[in-house]
Amino acid sequence: MLSGGKPLFSRLIFLVITGLSLGGCLKPAGRVKTYDYAEIRRGTLEKTVSAGGALKPVATVSVLARMSGKVETIYVDYNDRIHKGDILAELNTDMLRLQREQQLAAVIKARANHELQLLNYQNQEKLAEKNLISEYELKTARTALNVQSAELSAAEASLRVIETEINQYALITSPIDGIVLERNISEGATVVEGSSSNSSSIFTLAENLEEMQIEAGVGELDIPSIRQGQAVRFTLEALPGKTYAGIVETIRLMPTVQDNVVSYTVIINVNNRDGSLLPGMTCAVEFIEERNENILIVPNGALRYQPVGLSPEEIAERIFNAGLRGMTETQRTEALAKREQAREAPGETRETRQAGLSELVMGGGGFGGRPPGGGPGMGNGPGNRGDSGNAPAGPALEGAPKTLWYLNGEGKLDCLLVRTGISDGSFTEIRPVLAPEEDLTGMRVILRERV
Repeated sequence: MLSGGKPLFSRLIFLVITGLSLGGCLKPAGRVKTYDYAEIRRGTLEKTVSAGGALKPVATVSVLARMSGKVETIYVDYNDRIHKGDILAELNTDMLRLQREQQLAAVIKARANHELQLLNYQNQEKLAEKNLISEYELKTARTALNVQSAELSAAEASLRVIETEINQYALITSPIDGIVLERNISEGATVVEGSSSNSSSIFTLAENLEEMQIEAGVGELDIPSIRQGQAVRFTLEALPGKTYAGIVETIRLMPTVQDNVVSYTVIINVNNRDGSLLPGMTCAVEFIEERNENILIVPNGALRYQPVGLSPEEIAERIFNAGLRGMTETQRTEALAKREQAREAPGETRETRQAGLSELVMGGGGFGGRPPGGGPGMGNGPGNRGDSGNAPAGPALEGAPKTLWYLNGEGKLDCLLVRTGISDGSFTEIRPVLAPEEDLTGMRVILRERV
């Protein structure tokens, strides 16, 4: 039995080892990570300020009656095109014509009295020359003549007033070339002269609807971004799918306060030669604050992504290593020395070491205020070019670098340091903090990870 027990024990050991091996092979697999990617590409971005407004004619004129009376005839209606001096409406003048006849008789009477008194004064002058009347009698005759002259002038002036009312004031004319926007009277209605407190507008005229304007309300936080001559894009609820352009004409300095919200009125000039824009239409306005073309752009989600599977210290280490690739030899040596000093510092913890690594790269060790290359902003060598060389790099981008994560050639997580520019809310302009010859167009970066 002893001789037969040894082979049995060996077989048992073999089966146990084999079972453990198979158990390890059949162990349930852990969760597998997959990533959603986005490509760095070239495109155009605009930074805009949004506001609401309404279309209005550039200039409107309210026409008032210059005399009271009943409307006899109306010659124009809504939307009629008119010219300066055209008769818009006519008031009844029957009573005025009777008053003219009456006043004409008064003028004839005053003229006759004047002529009679003039003859009397001339006779008195001759008598005075012969000392047949006193000086007092001569002055009395002269005064009577002056009175008659004044009465004649007053009568003639009253006649001219009546004739002016008949020939001018009774005819309501257009003061401008334009179009009739509103008609507030009907034939037979009574109007009151404009100087009365009870008067109201008879017609509202627009000078020119081919040139219109938008009155947009811009909040106090956005008004510093608005300037005269700035390009504007707007859409209309009444005309969906169409986009129109305009130019900022002026910014009115008088603020409007509503519900403790301060806003300013911005006037935008708009071309309306096709006549599609009508007064009163509401507009959604976008002021184009900045526009960059042919720039590297990436979705905002890629800039927000941080690896879930890495510890904060590991993330900081990889950011530090990515920063080393973008430093000069001198900067790299200084950064490594600072890291070693930080590691050897008394009381060094994982958190402080992580913060120190991030500060070295993102704060001041290599990229904080003066990026590699020596110039302000990007400073990636001659010409400050941060792309493949296919297009000018444009204005320098400022601020601390941000990270874009990707899988390197070994399939491991790595990061790229970039600076950001303008954003439209979905995409952001980026410029690599790397050698200028590195082409990032088409590079896949991680947008999010899935488990």
